Amino acid sequence: MDELINPTVITQLRTSLHDVAPGNRLDHLKDSAGLVGGMRLRDRVDIVRNALLKDLPADFTSTRTIIHEALSDPLLTGWMIWPVSELITAKAIDSGAIEDFDAAMQTLALLTDRLTCEFAIRAMIIARPERALQHAQDWTQHENEHVRRLATEGTRLYLPWAKRVPWLVANPRETRAILDASYRDPAEYVRRSVANHLNDLSRADQEALIETATAWAGNADENTAWVLRHGLRTLTKQGHPEALSLLGFSGDHLSISAPLLASDRIAWNGEIAFTTQVTNHSGTEANVAIDYSVGFLRANGSHGAKTFKLATRKIGPGETVTLGKTHSFRPITTRKYYPGVHTVTAQANGKKSDQTDFVLEAESVEISRAK
Repeated sequence: MDELINPTVITQLRTSLHDVAPGNRLDHLKDSAGLVGGMRLRDRVDIVRNALLKDLPADFTSTRTIIHEALSDPLLTGWMIWPVSELITAKAIDSGAIEDFDAAMQTLALLTDRLTCEFAIRAMIIARPERALQHAQDWTQHENEHVRRLATEGTRLYLPWAKRVPWLVANPRETRAILDASYRDPAEYVRRSVANHLNDLSRADQEALIETATAWAGNADENTAWVLRHGLRTLTKQGHPEALSLLGFSGDHLSISAPLLASDRIAWNGEIAFTTQVTNHSGTEANVAIDYSVGFLRANGSHGAKTFKLATRKIGPGETVTLGKTHSFRPITTRKYYPGVHTVTAQANGKKSDQTDFVLEAESVEISRAK
């Protein structure tokens, strides 16, 4: 990911800007191509943005004009847009003028067709939250789906990779109008963003999440069920009764057995196989969401649980169903494994089983040497 902004990309950015500002040598931008090697992507964005701040005119309007003129070049696109978008926000915020703030928001909407400006908009929300959200509300009716998604994604409470906006976390209901205008959007791209935004509320205001989801369920279209399933996924895994009910899950008298392992020791890069049984003790059919959680051993000796979907089953009165799963411990970029005791737990509609322990064996010397 870090290489998404590299010397070639920076050189193309310089070419695109130089064509509309021929009197500007853009020396700092040129030098930045030699500074990004070995840096993380976020740091590369900052290096290029800072170079642009030094090279381009001090006033917001002149810089904005250059960027707009440069957009006539179709090669001004992709990841080079990220530092450009942050250049625009930095200039507008430094200006402090309302008209520059509004013009910058318009520019972000224009740029986002070439690369999402969801990260740059965060600084604008921090600076003027209510005004920024009004722009986002207007964007929900934009003809371009990328701009409509910018409204829902850029205002998320916990947007990955992005700077946190304390005002959004403290006022999670303030984005409700944006979500209400977008959950039935014709673009799946936008609806997925809406669902992720909704799921963010599970960490800040579960009551607001349930209120919103209930309103949508009462005014649904053919896509709303998926949006609700995805948006309520965290509460579903937590066994939240109202979330389960909204998704059509039922069954209050369930029991679930502790996972039965094929082996209580697995090799490094191996996999664990287990079965569990769910019994419906009531006199009516139950619609059950069945999940499992792996308690991964951390470097400090504690465990961090991660919940995964297992199955959805209709279970008749007095019926017991057996389910099996194999979970891989092959290397992935998002998790580091540590040898030692791990745990696995199953749950049915949020009701948890007892946990079962197993041991992930250490990486062998032969494997280490082969690498």
